[in-house]
Amino acid sequence: MLIVKKFGGSSVADKERIFNVASRCVEEYQKGNDVIVVLSAMGDTTDELLEKANDINPNASKRELDMLLTTGEQVSVSLMAMAINSLGIPAISLNAFQVEMHSTSRYGNARFKRIDSERIQHEIDSRKIVIVTGFQGVNKYEDYTTLGRGGSDTSAVAIAAALHADACEIYTDVEGIYTADPRIVPNAKKMKEISYDEMLELASLGAKVLHNRCVEMAKKYGVQLIVRSSLNRAEGTIVREGSRMEKLLVSGVATDKNTARISVIGIEDKPGVAFRIFNVLAKNHINVDIILQSVGRDGTKDISFTVAEDDIQDALKVLEENKDTLTIREIKHREDVAKLSIVGAGMMSNPGVAAQMFEALFTAGVNINMISTSEIRITVLIDERDMDRAMVAVHDGFGLGD
Repeated sequence: MLIVKKFGGSSVADKERIFNVASRCVEEYQKGNDVIVVLSAMGDTTDELLEKANDINPNASKRELDMLLTTGEQVSVSLMAMAINSLGIPAISLNAFQVEMHSTSRYGNARFKRIDSERIQHEIDSRKIVIVTGFQGVNKYEDYTTLGRGGSDTSAVAIAAALHADACEIYTDVEGIYTADPRIVPNAKKMKEISYDEMLELASLGAKVLHNRCVEMAKKYGVQLIVRSSLNRAEGTIVREGSRMEKLLVSGVATDKNTARISVIGIEDKPGVAFRIFNVLAKNHINVDIILQSVGRDGTKDISFTVAEDDIQDALKVLEENKDTLTIREIKHREDVAKLSIVGAGMMSNPGVAAQMFEALFTAGVNINMISTSEIRITVLIDERDMDRAMVAVHDGFGLGD
């Protein structure tokens, strides 16, 4: 069997944890399996590198930031290869350039185009454990790119898909996927299984366990994911198509404070105006989530929407530059907001779910600013200061705890 194992930064934060991971990989290898290991940078390395960059140049180009940040993973994979070799097992570390992990050219948030599997396959055939840098690719200019935070998950799934691996195991500092963040909701329950669609929604809506693009890719290529702890041997959570878990109305609750609200006031109330606003944002690679449009009055209307807090300055700049052509009278924004979402395949056939969620928020005294729904999720925008207690209230309101 070919097994891909991905370990996050906290799993390789120091010498003891590096050898813990090395031992687990050697144990898999000694069962006769082929092993590919994908690693993030050690501990808080990425944050520390960003701090150094900010000290030197707060306005550094994204290309140079990617050049800097990709060194973090190179340190962790080389140290891991040394650790495994010291245990008497052959291992080799490879970066994105050596593997040839081809990506798009967008620095800081690239996407994979293809992965050349020849080098990895050659090393596997030589019975080596192959350790690959996560989070990074190489673009057509032969520059390093990064995939955005959490991108090592995507690296692992992409490699598993390219080499038709039998399993892709994502190791982290929690024991699986929970009905809510257990650090905020103490009685959150670990799920045995969850479907790709439910996990994709949770990941997209702020659950930090898996990168949303990794779930998207796993679903596309049929890669079964197993999320488990790197610190103990507890059974994890399986992410796959057609999960047979108990069909609860709501599978999980997620929050995301990396969000900001923008309101464009006084735009012309006529066809095409909304399209032009969101088209100009899309052309500048700014994703929009919740959208609320007011009823037209006096020939004008207002539109409010949310973007990632990381994109707020770019979004405001683009809107300001196009203010006249977009007929915008005024632009307002708030960054002290958060998204709270519930997700569950069982919601589709139960029309009372939204009312139950709103009742829980009302009881907790939490005001709702905006609402967005889909077949398997309901998202509300609330004040950031209310985020944690709102999550607890909604989680308990649906009886999701142990």
